[in-house]
Amino acid sequence: MADLVLRHVDVVHPATARVERDRRITLRDGRIAALEADDTAGLDDAEFDGTGLFALPGLIDCHVHVNAMTADLGSIVDESPAYVAARASQILRGMLERGFTTVRDVGGADFGLAAAVDEGIFAGPRIFFCGKALSQTGGHGDGRPRGRDMHDPAYTRPVLGRIADGVAGVRAAARDEIRRGAHHLKVMISGGCASPTDRIDSLQFSDEELRAIVDEAARAGLYCAGHAYTAAAVNRGLALGFRSIEHGNLLDETSIELFLAHDAFYVPTLITYVAQVEAGAELDIAADQLAKVDQVLDGGLRALELADRAGVKIAFGTDLLGAMHRRQCDEFRLRAKVQRPEAVLRGATTIAAELLRRDDLGVFAPGAVGDVVLARGNPLADVELLADPGRAIAAVVKDGRLVA
Repeated sequence: MADLVLRHVDVVHPATARVERDRRITLRDGRIAALEADDTAGLDDAEFDGTGLFALPGLIDCHVHVNAMTADLGSIVDESPAYVAARASQILRGMLERGFTTVRDVGGADFGLAAAVDEGIFAGPRIFFCGKALSQTGGHGDGRPRGRDMHDPAYTRPVLGRIADGVAGVRAAARDEIRRGAHHLKVMISGGCASPTDRIDSLQFSDEELRAIVDEAARAGLYCAGHAYTAAAVNRGLALGFRSIEHGNLLDETSIELFLAHDAFYVPTLITYVAQVEAGAELDIAADQLAKVDQVLDGGLRALELADRAGVKIAFGTDLLGAMHRRQCDEFRLRAKVQRPEAVLRGATTIAAELLRRDDLGVFAPGAVGDVVLARGNPLADVELLADPGRAIAAVVKDGRLVA
């Protein structure tokens, strides 16, 4: 692979909220080979003129569902896996064009989709996947309506979750996802908005079941991400060893204490609730699903403010479905209502990379992965500019190659 050299760029370092002016970035074999002051020498034909552009590390979204081609998650079970994969390829391409070079899928994506991206079959961000999220019967990952008894356990069904009950059952399910290459395990520890038969405030799985899942993950060198809304669910997950809590709209001050005590990560997903409310009628989102969205919508910014003020590690996440994926970058605008620009940017770079246990992502340093977003403005001064990627993003580099 030929070197790619980015000339005369202003380099943004999210960790230190610092900008280095007029720099030359040399990318070789998919990595950053050098970061140095530029000079007055003219550009070679193979060099990229970044004059006036700000270089950011590739962005990371820590809560996506790339298989969620529709907001009607229950209908995906009846689709062809090949068709869902084709639709997922479009979703992945859109994410890459918006500057996201890495995503953490928390239900649905598998080793096949990740390999398709890694091998260049699909253009998209690299995928850290869990396979299927673990749910109890009647939990957030059980998509059956009340009138259906049969559950199709075929793993090839392109659904976001799988059902497991009892300590033996959850251990077997966890081990199976690990066998299939999971980077983490996703567990439904409370009710959710998109599931048809549970309440937001329900507590799911027994303590013994959750401990078993956490134990299986730890012994495989992995971690658990927990879907939770209420303080009771959030606190339970943190106390039982979950590394990250997803959503958490209804957490409280007691939850903050536990985040800090356990050095855990918080992954809010604000834009999904706004998008569902605004597009509900257009996308035929069920009335009962929208009613549950209303229960958690207003709490999101308050929860984010509590966590940010206390210094909790907050990673960027969006959780969008179907046509709403195009609003991925609106999360920047929502977070900017509470967080300072550098905090928002760290959530989508350095903190997200720490959650993924990848210190070679989200930073500019020799040896780091060669992911770069070239922006027409400094997000440390105004992070909301990233909410309009069509205007803000001039180019995207992934693994040392221009891809958008």
